[in-house]
Order: sequence, then structure tokens, then C-alpha cells
Amino acid sequence: MSVPSPRLALRGITKAYPSVVANDDIALDVLPGEIHAVLGENGAGKSTLMKIIYGVVKPDRGTIAWEGSPVVIANPARARRLGIGMVFQHFSLFETLTVAENIALALEADRAGPGLSQRIGDVSAHYGLPLEPDRHVHTMSVGERQRVEIVRCLLQGPRLLIMDEPTSVLTPQAVEKLFETLRTLASEGCSILYISHKLDEIRALCQKATVLRAGRVTGTCDPREETSESLARMMIGGDLPRPRHAAAKAGAERLAVDHLTLPADDPFGTSLHAISLAVRAGEIVGIAGVSGNGQKELMAALSGERPVDDANAIRLDGAPVGTLDAAKRRAMGLAFVPEERLGRGAVPELSLAENALLTAHRQSMVSRGFVRSEAVRTYAEDTIRAFGVKAGGPHAAARSLSGGNLQKYIVGREIRQKPRVMIAAQPTWGVDVGAAAQIRQALIDLREAGVAVLVVSEELDELFEICDRLAVIAQGRLSEAKDIADTNAGEIGQLMAGSFVAAGPHGQRRFSPAGALGLDAEPGTGDREP
Repeated sequence: MSVPSPRLALRGITKAYPSVVANDDIALDVLPGEIHAVLGENGAGKSTLMKIIYGVVKPDRGTIAWEGSPVVIANPARARRLGIGMVFQHFSLFETLTVAENIALALEADRAGPGLSQRIGDVSAHYGLPLEPDRHVHTMSVGERQRVEIVRCLLQGPRLLIMDEPTSVLTPQAVEKLFETLRTLASEGCSILYISHKLDEIRALCQKATVLRAGRVTGTCDPREETSESLARMMIGGDLPRPRHAAAKAGAERLAVDHLTLPADDPFGTSLHAISLAVRAGEIVGIAGVSGNGQKELMAALSGERPVDDANAIRLDGAPVGTLDAAKRRAMGLAFVPEERLGRGAVPELSLAENALLTAHRQSMVSRGFVRSEAVRTYAEDTIRAFGVKAGGPHAAARSLSGGNLQKYIVGREIRQKPRVMIAAQPTWGVDVGAAAQIRQALIDLREAGVAVLVVSEELDELFEICDRLAVIAQGRLSEAKDIADTNAGEIGQLMAGSFVAAGPHGQRRFSPAGALGLDAEPGTGDREP
């Protein structure tokens, strides 16, 4: 049986930056109808290679052939005309525009006219990726923005679809639905380049994998014939570290949330209804949930970004803090890792040292109103070293780091402040297996040092690996927290789909799976009001 010619063929692709060679003589073939994984640690060169294919970055050397003919992909518009679509890990969306307006910008004029909102609704419903076409992007969570990117690509009818961490917004059940969709696309001849740090996904979905390390191809394999451990060894050159998690020895209550009710601050947000939760010293409590079910609003309330009217609705070490802002809560021992690295976790244009100053200035960085530059630089250097951050030094701009390395820096910056309460939202989103294990171990170490840790994540494996108790948020309501030993991924997945009864403001209400995903109401008319 003859092997079909590659749809995409790369030869000798090289791209160097002043401080690093991102891609070094890379060869890659992608066949029609093939689901092809690209694996590697953060900083291995995956994102640069994908941007070259999509026309965002121009290679220094090398050739690209599309369906047997050499091509120059000068820009994304040229890539889209060839039939290449891409879902970026760091999204390329205009925040002040609506979902429909953002999608229209990526479509040819004949596809962007009347009826686009209806087609967005049809495609998003068909693939289980609910979207409201008239909603402004700046009101959306990271997970919801990822849905926009995926639907935008599917509307283009791509012949090669590049997907970078596409499942972080989905329940286990919805992940399988997406996989069915991708397998259907592949059976119809669409090629798929799939980037994920979830090795079980790679093994379940992909027919071939190309492994990058330090910008070079170090091997190819059929991931279906490998184990997660063997794939990890190919990526990192050694065994995958496993977090050490001893039994919890929980102490006094550090963070308490008591019947927190908060109306959404925009028409498409999710109101919080009677949220109650307690996190004790020396334990990790996890919150699972499909993106867009109130995580964004809950994090804003807990961090102090959005103070609430009732001071007693949120307490730190017994003190009412609901009306206090973020700075005052930090002064009381709260540390916070937001889900969005660039823009909220770090200012892209500022250096790593300057970004350390923003939240860690109480660590002897300021004296009598003056910044102690040497102390700032030392704090950044120590964080880079302690957390193995690959960066050009403390003066490197935050935006110059890969996503995983910036995430390690942000987590390290917060942990080194020795907080009493740590809140982390999506702490390992888009992070490679080695860095994810390091971050998880750092959170466990905090817990064992007596810190109260709250982790909000859509990665169930992560939550089961590090948490002592686990709750689920759906449509702005929180389930009872269960001991990890008393539940399982299937039960949590059902709760994420909304199959639990919670006390609403007017009594008992049963959630439907469609309701929890925003599918049982017209856009903007779901359970938004308290």
C-alpha cells in the first residue's frame, strides 16, 4: 500500500533569536487525514514552529511545501487561503469586539456577511462549544476565549488545523466529544497538528508524534504504542517527576467564604449564588468546573479585585475582608495566581524584575518610599533560579518567555512571598509535563508548610493528584467539597455538567447538564441574575 504524499512538508526550518535558537533544522511531514502530535517541553520550539506554518513568523532558513508545491507563507491571510487554520495558546482576539466581530475578521468577505451569528451558533452547538455571538471578548474567561478560537477555525473549513492545548475548557465527557469531532474531520481528509501536554490525550487521539527538544527534532513515534512515561522521557530526557503527597494534617480555618452572592458585572457574566467554602491551614482544596461557570467572578471576589458589600462574606484568619481591595488582602497574607498569565499575572512589556515588584514589594523591595533596585533584581534572580525559569535574566521582558516559563515565574513569585493563603487559578494551564509536576509539587510543599491552598482548575487529573478535598462550580453555584478518597473523575465530570442540586436564592433548584453549559437558554438569558 503506497504512502500518500504529505499535505505539509517542512525541510531544514531554522529560526534564531538573539538569545536562543528556537528551531534548528527541523523536518516535519503531515499526511492528509493524519492527526499528528508535536511534543516538547515549554521552550522546545513548538510554538515558533507552528507560527512559521501559520505565517506569523518568517523562518531564517528552510523550505515549506504544501501539497507537493513549494510555498512561502508570508502571513496568516496566506495561510488561511491555503486552508490552514490555527487555535493559538495565547489568543489572537480583539477584546473590545464581540465574538462574531472577531470571527468575521478571520473569514473571507463572502463568509462574514449576514447569517454569521446563526452559523456561529450552529457550529458551536454542534461541537459542544457554547458561544454567544454578541458577547464582548473582554468579558470572557480564558476558557471561553479558547472556544472562540476553535469555532473561528472550524468555520473556515480548514484542510490543516493546528490546535494548541484545545481541551483545557472541557469536561472529560466533552473532551471525548471533541475527539470524535477531530476524528471525523480527519476521516474527511483534514490534517490536524495537535499540541498538548496531556500525554494520555496524545496516546488516545494521535497516530504519529514528532518530539522536539531544545529546538531540534529528537524522534518520531506512534504514540498509541507508547506509555505516558516513555513519551515524557522522550520529551525531557529523563523520568517524569511525581509529586509527593502525604496525608493532610489540616489546622485552623484560614480562608472562609460564607454565602457569597454576587451579581454578574456584565450582561454575559455569571452571577454567584450563596457560595460557601472553607480552606484550612495545611490542606489543598480544589474547585473543578467548565470554564465560564463563575470561576472568573469567584476569583475576582476572593482576590479583592472586586470587593463585595458584605465584609463577612469572605474572611482571612477570621477577619472579615469582603470589602477590602486586593492590596489590603495581600498585606494580610493572601497570594494569588490568576488564570491569565499575560495581562493579569504579568505586564508583558515590563521586565521580570519589575513584575516581581508589582506584587512582592513588601519583601524588602521598598524603603521609605524608594524602590531598592538591587533587592528587586535579587528577588527576580532567586525566583528564576529556584523555579528553573528559562529566561535571559531578571531584565528580560515578560512577553519574551514561553508560556510555561512565565507561569513558573509567576507561581514562584507568589510562593516566595510565604503567604498564609494561596489561591491559584489554572496553575499549570499550557505547561509541559515537567514544569507542571514542579508547580504541583511547589503547591504541595506550601500545604505541608501549613499554608491554606485553593486551586481552581479544569484539569481533573491535576486536582486528583494534589488536592485533599474537591468541589465543583456550575452556573455560579458550588457543590459540597468532598474528600478525594470519596469521589472519582466520573462523578466529578457529571457534577461539572451540572447534575447536582444546590440551594439557590429562592430555594432548591436542579441543574441540567445543558444549563450548566449555557445551552438551555437564548444568549444572554441564562442564569445570570441572582
